[in-house]
Amino acid sequence: MKIEYVSGSNVVSLMPRRGGTHFPALKTVEAYWEGLRNGRPVPARSEVDPRGMQSALEYAFILERIAPGVARFRLAGMHLSDLMGMEVRGMPLTAMFVPESRAKLSEVLEAVFETPQITTITLKAERGIGRGEMEAQLLLCPLKSDLGDVNRILGCLQSKGEIGRQPRRFEMAEVQSRPLLGNPTEQSFDTTGKGTPVPAGFAEAKRAYEDANTETPRTTSIPKQELLRPHGKPLLRLVKSDD
Repeated sequence: MKIEYVSGSNVVSLMPRRGGTHFPALKTVEAYWEGLRNGRPVPARSEVDPRGMQSALEYAFILERIAPGVARFRLAGMHLSDLMGMEVRGMPLTAMFVPESRAKLSEVLEAVFETPQITTITLKAERGIGRGEMEAQLLLCPLKSDLGDVNRILGCLQSKGEIGRQPRRFEMAEVQSRPLLGNPTEQSFDTTGKGTPVPAGFAEAKRAYEDANTETPRTTSIPKQELLRPHGKPLLRLVKSDD
């Protein structure tokens, strides 16, 4: 599996980009997402309007992150259901991949959420009786929730070839990723408690509070008289209710 990083006009790659003209729906969705972004690192899920990518709706989808490396379909176009032969809403994205590619896909998903980055994956469908040759591309663009967490993905999956017997599952042939925060060769990375690399400045690993000049706090009891006002009435009053 090859990973390509793109920053501005600089491309670091071991292989040329392939298949761009065969999958126009990906270009439509990516252009729409870039328009939403409008110079920001990541747009919000609430800003997505299906009318803005009308020609690509049957290939588009929304993913929700439910665990590290795991994301399920919240919305999905008919093309994905046609590939699987069933409704895919509620299913994890990994269900559309052969078992050998699922761990790699989980790593890519986590990178899209954590870095964050936009990723295009070139796919090849498994073959068999009633399942002819098929190529596809998958686009993953990160989105923020209303709380500001990057835990949604606007995506697109378009295939080339006869669907034939369903379901059609894919293996990953090539991964191309573009980090959204500065030049990837100049980024420094921290590590979260889960071991996921995170660019410094976007998210930080949680650390316990330490202060060498602070003594270990001790539990003390408060004398009853300190809870009273000078004239003897208590500062705290217990109110009992039978409701």
